[in-house]
Amino acid sequence: MVFTFEQVHNYYERLVFEEVARRAESNPDFTVDMLCDVACVALNRLPARYVRHDVDLMFYLTEHERHAIDLSLEEVLQYAFRFVQERANKPAN
Repeated sequence: MVFTFEQVHNYYERLVFEEVARRAESNPDFTVDMLCDVACVALNRLPARYVRHDVDLMFYLTEHERHAIDLSLEEVLQYAFRFVQERANKPAN
């Protein structure tokens, strides 16, 4: 039997990557490396939610849970952009 886990992924990855890319337009001072750091910081602040298909998770969520995901995504992205920007502005020792 051959096993493949290519479908398994963290539900938040696509959401975070898409939102960081969208917000990159309004943050032109962020380099590609900084945007990757933003995505990592944001993902590390979110719980891991592994799924095979995004639609499976969305089907079982209540409206309240969907709203909570949206709020947590917004919160961690604001934090991550601020966190990376602050460190980029620090003088090197």
